[in-house]
Amino acid sequence: MAETKVTLKLLIDTRRNRVLFAEADKKFVDFLFSIFTLPIGTVTKLLQKQNMPGSLYSLYKSIENLSDTYIQPGQDKDFLLNPKVANISGAKAPLLLPSVEHSYSGKIYKCTCSWNNCPYVSNVRRAICPSSRKKSLTWELRFVDPPSSSNEEAGFVNGLVTYMVMDDLVVKPLSAISGITGIKDVEAVEEKVVDLGLDEGVKLLKASLQSKTVLTDVFLRAETTGTGLCLSPSSIVNYL
Repeated sequence: MAETKVTLKLLIDTRRNRVLFAEADKKFVDFLFSIFTLPIGTVTKLLQKQNMPGSLYSLYKSIENLSDTYIQPGQDKDFLLNPKVANISGAKAPLLLPSVEHSYSGKIYKCTCSWNNCPYVSNVRRAICPSSRKKSLTWELRFVDPPSSSNEEAGFVNGLVTYMVMDDLVVKPLSAISGITGIKDVEAVEEKVVDLGLDEGVKLLKASLQSKTVLTDVFLRAETTGTGLCLSPSSIVNYL
């Protein structure tokens, strides 16, 4: 699968070397919101090569190194080490994180009980029906996503709006008034266009867990791709 790329426009205070805010479309905001769907095991696995702060990685490694002798019958360490991400119907965020496997295939199963009002379903084929205690759930049903006229309607936020993402990842609709806020010296402001791929997605995930200056940390204190353009005071007003 080709790597997804998302573009951001950063407004940078060059004198303080910090990002004032980013102008973003729905793809980037959908990615940020999708972070909340990640199990902690997935986050730990993704950040294991990023010098993850705290002790979660040590706990992760202890599970990985623990002999299967000490694991309860019927349990699997892989369930903890490689948890699958809940695939919320219709919320297809950009793939800016590697090796994230979704748990929901779009199939559900129900029991073949003789009565039609059995209330139990499962996304695991052959799960045991709690009503009959004998029959397994093997009758395949298909989950139907809500109607959508285009892929632009998938995700979490409206695609007709441009969003303002602050350095600490506060998200709100972009407006001229909100854009001017915090700009005290327009001559020191620079616009920079950057592209996000898998590498930047992982760095954003890590920075979001330990910093209040996420965009500055990722795009000004690390190597990025993009172009910078100094703006005049008049062009700042036109831009906003």
